[in-house]
Amino acid sequence: MTMNTQGRPTAPSSVSVPSFDTVSGSRGLLQHEDLLFEIGTPETTGVDLPAPKGVKSRLGGVVRKAETGLPGLSEPQAVRHYIRLSQRNYAIDLGLFPLGSCTMKHNPRLNEKMARLPGFADIHPLQPQATVQGALELIDELATWLKTLTGMPSVAMSPKAGAHGELCGMLAIRQALIARGEGEVRKRVLVPESAHGTNPATAVQCGFIVDEIKANARGRVDMDDLKSKLVRTDDIAGIMLTNPNTCGLFETDIKAIADLIHAAGGYFYCDGANFNAIVGRVRPGDLGVDAMHINLHKTFSTPHGGGGPGSGPTVFSEALAPYAPVPFVVKDEDGFYRLVEQTEGAAKDSFGRMVAFHGQMGMFVRALTYMLSHGADGLKQVAEDAVLNANYVQARLKSVMTPAFDGFCMHEALFSDAFTADGIETLDIAKALIDEGYHPMTMYFPLVVHGAMLIEPTETESKAELDRFCDALESIARRAAQGDETLKGAPYLAPAKRLDETRAARKPVLKWTAPSPEKIAAE
Repeated sequence: MTMNTQGRPTAPSSVSVPSFDTVSGSRGLLQHEDLLFEIGTPETTGVDLPAPKGVKSRLGGVVRKAETGLPGLSEPQAVRHYIRLSQRNYAIDLGLFPLGSCTMKHNPRLNEKMARLPGFADIHPLQPQATVQGALELIDELATWLKTLTGMPSVAMSPKAGAHGELCGMLAIRQALIARGEGEVRKRVLVPESAHGTNPATAVQCGFIVDEIKANARGRVDMDDLKSKLVRTDDIAGIMLTNPNTCGLFETDIKAIADLIHAAGGYFYCDGANFNAIVGRVRPGDLGVDAMHINLHKTFSTPHGGGGPGSGPTVFSEALAPYAPVPFVVKDEDGFYRLVEQTEGAAKDSFGRMVAFHGQMGMFVRALTYMLSHGADGLKQVAEDAVLNANYVQARLKSVMTPAFDGFCMHEALFSDAFTADGIETLDIAKALIDEGYHPMTMYFPLVVHGAMLIEPTETESKAELDRFCDALESIARRAAQGDETLKGAPYLAPAKRLDETRAARKPVLKWTAPSPEKIAAE
């Protein structure tokens, strides 16, 4: 074995790669562990308590009559199980997380401390509003920051995530069209082919018809194709455009696009998932945007993943503000904060409610803490550093990998697989990156680039860490260009080897079943 630039073993194509497995299945200090069902048995338990005497059961007729089938474990077995699971997990606290379009950045512990303060962490959404004035004030202040940063007059705070924020914006557009008496006529929504996949799904869910717009050779909206879609305008509801887009590029024609859509009688929905690349630098409201969701869990700390927590407030232009959902916070003349929860009075044109309560309180606290600790100038630097880091990665790797498009990128660098030798795929490169100690980058997305590798280093990574990552990926890229067949077997050093991707997708084993007596006897 040879050593790469990080001192880790790599295998040249002429060397037969060992499995690294010992008899026990352990790898170094990472211990192998069977399933809990295979470790414990229903007949054993970590704690044995005598049956209580003289106590009448209050369970009535719902007393369990059969075994649960769950394995009994001792306390050390249970503790070690969760510790071993944590060792198998990659985390932002462990190293750089290069997933593109995901903004997996460091989450300051100050934010977590604030979110756990009494009065934020332990309140209930059904408490009397007089008892949660501090929380309502925080929501109102955060809303003010979001409106200021986007240049928009209104914001709905209740959406729970990015796709939920998309739904909020498109429901407001639908309600506006209904109010104009054109709800049944204007059904066509234009969606660039480089958009996030949730965009067309959201449009369809709201009852619209999706009309795809091609990308040009620069990775941006093809203006000629867009104009061809606007030959007929009486059925145009609007456009859903991501900016910066999923190719990591700023849509330089965005103002012209907004003008064309507005002239056609439609509304401009902007996917704000990548707002971290322009926050403090560009106000979407100045670009003609009518609605845009903001991923608090991306732009304003707290890396997302695993289903949450997320938060996707949606800002609105003056044209769509009357149709925003309830609830929203208002401050009365006497300084009392209250929630407007009914579609009447100031909210008479609202499309209604999206959620049972008021949004993700924990995310609101984290986001406002992030904003206040950075300040306006700091948030501007966030965008500048995010773009700088991505361009540094692109500059470091462009001699050994193939940038998807010419010129500078925004917050993420996109490469194609054009540099690889025949037989080597994007998947092989991603799997080899695991052996280098990194989570793989985003693969095969966006679809407009063949064999895409999308890398977002985020603004919280230092130059030293970026260099470590680039050194590792550069080593793999050179092997891929040379057709190193050992890449096909990576990862070699991970807790688990490469899966049969097709079989795992088509015939997943999702439930443990006890082996039959015949199988046990045979073993």
